[in-house]
Amino acid sequence: MQLTFQDRTALVTGAGRGIGKAIAETLAAAGVNVICVSKSEQSCGAVAEGIRSGGGRASARAVDVADGAAVAEAAAELLSEHERIDILVNNAGITRDGLMLRMSDADWHDVIKTNLSSCFFWIKGVSRPMTRKRWGRIVNISSVVGLMGNPGQINYSASKAGILGLTKSLAKELASRSVTCNAVAPGFIETDMTASLDEEVSREIASRIPLKRLGTAKEVANLTAYLCSEEAGYVTGQVFTVDGGLVM
Repeated sequence: MQLTFQDRTALVTGAGRGIGKAIAETLAAAGVNVICVSKSEQSCGAVAEGIRSGGGRASARAVDVADGAAVAEAAAELLSEHERIDILVNNAGITRDGLMLRMSDADWHDVIKTNLSSCFFWIKGVSRPMTRKRWGRIVNISSVVGLMGNPGQINYSASKAGILGLTKSLAKELASRSVTCNAVAPGFIETDMTASLDEEVSREIASRIPLKRLGTAKEVANLTAYLCSEEAGYVTGQVFTVDGGLVM
């Protein structure tokens, strides 16, 4: 099926690498004008440049997504530049793993602000024009650990579980304005983070997955692109796992 995008502009956070990069590239390949956001100007700039060199439309913006004031300022400036942002993909995320009894307050708050609060900041910043135009797509990237938990990751799991509640509540708030909001929950995906795992650990992880392999960022991006398309107009408030059958 060929996905349809009618001259849409998308903002993707955490677009400098991994899943965010794949989502930005997939949307751009479908004709979407993509604003690549990350904390690092170099990383999001490189992704935007790669998209443009391939014939797509893209720009970059360095923003600390954990800073509500910075996000509000960036959102206002981007809306003045682009008139509207039709698609928002909240993908930015960090980990600060550790057992609960040893976890610092800073590690808890940093993960919650970057992974969860950032979704609130960006949605608040760019969704009003969506409601006025009566068209919008919001996709929040969660994780299977938000569904099942994971020892050593109470901060990360809590942030990703919080995204699910945010998504379902927001979907109900915005449905009357034809703005959809869904969540994608990846499982173990081949990214920079998993690339650092030794071979034995990777084999052990794969053995627990029914499909017996890790997923790819492109597989997450493909589902995300569908949820952002014209074809997904009757899908909202849902959580989609991309995990090889890990959570059933």
